[in-house]
Amino acid sequence: MKKLSRRTFIKTASTAFAVPFILPSSIWNAKSEEKPNNRLNIGFIGIGMQNRGHLGSVLGRNDARVIAVCDVDADRLNNAKQTVDNRYKERFGENAQKCDAYVDFREIINRKDIDAVFIGTPDHWHHIPAVMAANAKKHIYCEKPLSLTVREARAMVNAVRKNDIIFQTGSQQRSGAEFRQAAQLVRNGKIGKIEKVIVNIGGPSRWCDLPTEEAPKGLNWEMWLGPAPYRGYNSQLSPKGIHNFYPWRDYREYSGGMTTDWGAHHYDITQWALGMDDSGPVKFVPPADKNATSGIKFYYANGVVVQHGGDNTLERDGRKESFGIQFIGTEGRIYVDRGRIGFAPEEIEDIQLTDNDIKLYESNNHQQDWFNCIREHKLPICDVEIGCRSVSVCHLCNIAYWTNKEIHWDPKREIITNNEEANALLSRKQRAPYCDWV
Repeated sequence: MKKLSRRTFIKTASTAFAVPFILPSSIWNAKSEEKPNNRLNIGFIGIGMQNRGHLGSVLGRNDARVIAVCDVDADRLNNAKQTVDNRYKERFGENAQKCDAYVDFREIINRKDIDAVFIGTPDHWHHIPAVMAANAKKHIYCEKPLSLTVREARAMVNAVRKNDIIFQTGSQQRSGAEFRQAAQLVRNGKIGKIEKVIVNIGGPSRWCDLPTEEAPKGLNWEMWLGPAPYRGYNSQLSPKGIHNFYPWRDYREYSGGMTTDWGAHHYDITQWALGMDDSGPVKFVPPADKNATSGIKFYYANGVVVQHGGDNTLERDGRKESFGIQFIGTEGRIYVDRGRIGFAPEEIEDIQLTDNDIKLYESNNHQQDWFNCIREHKLPICDVEIGCRSVSVCHLCNIAYWTNKEIHWDPKREIITNNEEANALLSRKQRAPYCDWV
């Protein structure tokens, strides 16, 4: 892995990491349960589908111990606690430390014995616990999309840099070999000058119009809503019991729809391949149809255009692909999606990079990369600044869809320069008392 000084972050991160980083004595030399001072103590904030996956991975580590979990739903909370307790009992015996369970995530953040947290809440609940955790000097793995608004994302960056902690954005496609291969070939000009990128993902979110239902016992609905506007419970927002889906993504109060949910993956890879991790596009042009949920085009200062939706097929092995990303250059095309990569002409696949080519950060396991970077005190593959820049692209796409207006973006000052209505959507009003927590 490349060190902190990799070219993308020379200017942005050098001052932030100037202070020596100190971890508890011998924290990374743990070999067994018998050395409690040698491991990171972990807290989990939100135990839905994504964090349950992370939880399962962490429970098998020797250098980390889950000591607390949090969720507003009693079923999910108790299930997570039982999962932790049972696993550690199997590994370490009857006397293994029990996991604490909380409804209020502040209980986790206030514990001085917790070193790092996983944040896997709905999108509207990322910003506040992330800033609070950073201010409490806890390392953070936060699920994507990073935030609900552009301003929230920047506030998270500021808190992370101020407190000198290690933050991994959960855009795990950066740790996929196929995406790194595609990005490296594009970055090094192996398909010529990039003229266009086609990204096929879903569309923007919409205002929530769901009817009110009776809230289930054991759910703290007030806390689930948090900074979002108050409304009655609906099972589409917080499904009952243990579940493997998250339909709240469709609604503006809580998420940016597929534009942010999948955009935080595919637009993120686009940013990476184009060398824009510290910048972004300068213009967003919505389709003529004000009801369209695809078709937006955004432009970088160098002339590259990215199109949301369109003909993204690239035949390979008799199969046509439609989802994913296609980079179109003057000398070829590359299509990439999870577990799939295609080339036209096919000879592009055989191109080998030389010592003179740009080598992108290599990670083969997103979670492991975060733990490695805590140990070595360096920026992870999807640092908070990267997460901020990528999710900002997503948010700006949504703003262009919602307003049906062309947007001119200044990526240096992070303002919309031509539309005050759109500029106001870079932030949101947060409901009391949660607006006063950070």
